[in-house]
Amino acid sequence: MISATILTKNSSKYIWRTLASLEKFPEIVVLDTGSDDNTCQIAQSFPNVRLHRHEFIGFGPTHNIATSLAQYDWIFSIDSDEFASPQLVDEITSLPLDAQTVYSVRRKNFYRGKEIKACGWYPDIVFRLYNRTTTRFSDDFVHESIRTDGFQVKQLQNTLEHIPYASVDDFLSKMQKYTTLYAEQNRGKSSSCFKAFFHGAYAFIRSYFFKRGLFYGREGFEISLYNANCAFYKYLKLADISSSRKSLDQKS
Repeated sequence: MISATILTKNSSKYIWRTLASLEKFPEIVVLDTGSDDNTCQIAQSFPNVRLHRHEFIGFGPTHNIATSLAQYDWIFSIDSDEFASPQLVDEITSLPLDAQTVYSVRRKNFYRGKEIKACGWYPDIVFRLYNRTTTRFSDDFVHESIRTDGFQVKQLQNTLEHIPYASVDDFLSKMQKYTTLYAEQNRGKSSSCFKAFFHGAYAFIRSYFFKRGLFYGREGFEISLYNANCAFYKYLKLADISSSRKSLDQKS
């Protein structure tokens, strides 16, 4: 038996579609981290959902809390803006599972209704199916992943659909959250305004030209600009933390 796990916060835009795609799973653990929309009400309308609430303590640690609440040892971790195809669900539920194997899935990423195969969004392989008695998520606040050291990795044949950003507002809100988490996670490292500018400029060039964003029109440009801003603000926020740390060291 397999439990699906999902982290949510104000996920009402897509959570119904996500949960509906998992109707064949005997249990879905939804761990909500502070929604003030109707995410929880939607989740509770599904008979196989067990809803829990917990403060957000970084993506990796919060995923591990969700995992600990599951009834079964096999975990299929899915985001609240991802949708499992019927073929993927059938594949997962019919697999002869091996606890020493972590299973990966290819994601199809969409923006403004268009599948994006550029800007670093393709190919997009993510680890999603694992046994909690043998491995777990890393403790990273952001860019967390299931630990695979010493494990076999097997890619599943079928896919997830993913809508990471539905609008420019999504870009801005997620950029604010992710860049802050990155700076907090890396607060021991040094940075500067120059590093922030360099990383931002390089991220745009890499995404738009090297990763072929220019072939995706407005969508490719907006995603490349988002990647640039993320890189810029990650290092700018890290520079603020470094500056504050130096000031405290000088006073002590």
